[in-house]
Amino acid sequence: MNIKASFAAVLLGAGMIAAPVAVLAQGPGAYGRPGQPRGWDAPPREYTRAIQQKGFRDGMYGAQKDFENHRRPTVMNRDEYRNYRGPDVRGYRQAFQRGYNAWWQHQGPGPRR
Repeated sequence: MNIKASFAAVLLGAGMIAAPVAVLAQGPGAYGRPGQPRGWDAPPREYTRAIQQKGFRDGMYGAQKDFENHRRPTVMNRDEYRNYRGPDVRGYRQAFQRGYNAWWQHQGPGPRR
């Protein structure tokens, strides 16, 4: 076997090993598969209604935006929370707050950027 073929075989073999390892290192998707553990950013299982799931996701997104914009971590910073006028205002806001807090807790202590 010549050197080019040997080199190609080594690269191909390394790629076949590295690709699955990279996928496994990422862990399960955010929402996990049925019967599998769910990611930290998945809406809680008790949030069965779409509005609760939306509130949770909106809360996580809002917390991330507050972090990126160097705002204090409070749901009252978020127009989505204060001005929500859709169905089930209480359910949406509770889920929003839980998602917001979950994002900040996952972020952990440390200096803010």
